[in-house]
Amino acid sequence: MAVTSQRLAHQVALVTGASSGIGAAVARALAAAGAAVAVNYSGHPEGADAVVRDIEAAGGRAFSMRADVSREDEVQALFAETVQRYGTVHILVANAGIQQDAKFVDMTLAQWQKVLDVNLTGQFLCAREAAREFLRRGPQPDISKATGKIICMSSVHEVIPWAGHVNYAASKGGVMLLMKSMAQELAAHRIRVNGIGPGAIATPINEEARDTPEEVESLLRLIPYGRVGQPEDIGQVAAWLASDEADYITGTTLFADGGMLLYPGFESGG
Repeated sequence: MAVTSQRLAHQVALVTGASSGIGAAVARALAAAGAAVAVNYSGHPEGADAVVRDIEAAGGRAFSMRADVSREDEVQALFAETVQRYGTVHILVANAGIQQDAKFVDMTLAQWQKVLDVNLTGQFLCAREAAREFLRRGPQPDISKATGKIICMSSVHEVIPWAGHVNYAASKGGVMLLMKSMAQELAAHRIRVNGIGPGAIATPINEEARDTPEEVESLLRLIPYGRVGQPEDIGQVAAWLASDEADYITGTTLFADGGMLLYPGFESGG
């Protein structure tokens, strides 16, 4: 966890779904940039505890806490514990997300509802608590130009339709307009709200799509840059987007996708 810049020194970050994959990489990157980090998880604590150990071994501060982001009371408890430990929150990365895939005609209401509850309602609940804390605390210009920063973890599928995954794609399309609407409303308070749209990233959530060389080859045909992304690619984007270097950016999704949104199927002229 090489520290390249303490651009987030004296700030506190809360990262949801941070026990593995993108969330874990984001937590490590924010800590490497100087932030104290609340590492949220919803299932098994082992992964979150490992992230905390990594951060502490590198000289940073972190703690882990379980919370289901789709439950209002648990989200409120998560923020309350973070504020009690560290005094406030400056950065929220609303990363927690799930997939429950099925053909559209076979998808159950439970599959639809669960994905929307975690991926969209969870981001609403976390972002609302973050904004309330930012407004309670007020500006700290000696620490951050913005009163607070919210990063919504979205996907290329806020733009690209995804057959067999309508619940996931709908949730990410919702995240996009949630993010933009929050950004519009909160900008006057100097609260920045942005999204990150990862493409194909090597995480446990999509491991089945990379089981064989044939599957990897098929996936790479969708990525003009020629490689599957790593969680650290997204972590570095998040650390920069949360910093003062990105202070004039709000209400936009920054896609980190190796060119998936370039519609590679048309590179030969369609």
